[in-house]
Amino acid sequence: MEVIRNIGIVLTFIVGIEHIGICLLEIFGKPEVQAKAFDMDLEFVEQDAAKTALANQGIYNGLLGLLLILCFFVFKGIVLIQVWQLLLGLIVVVAIFGGFTATKKIFLVQMLPALIALICLSL
Repeated sequence: MEVIRNIGIVLTFIVGIEHIGICLLEIFGKPEVQAKAFDMDLEFVEQDAAKTALANQGIYNGLLGLLLILCFFVFKGIVLIQVWQLLLGLIVVVAIFGGFTATKKIFLVQMLPALIALICLSL
């Protein structure tokens, strides 16, 4: 079981890094790359309101990714695992919503890694 838990720890770090990457794409990405990554029309992504919404969403993703990583240095033992379980569970719920409302890619890119990490940490 320790091997599975270690896999969960590694996956949790990957989920954190992934969310920081999503943050950078949402805040600083070129509109063409954002449109492709998020399955949006380029004309929409180029609008000021869409840029603001993406940046706002990006800061949430970045801070969530940073929090996943920083938890490792702040908490220890079962408390660390429980905090990670909570955060990963939230990511899974939000990804399910995003998969149904934004793009189906979210199920694979955001939900699946978080769900696997959550399962590994819970065994």
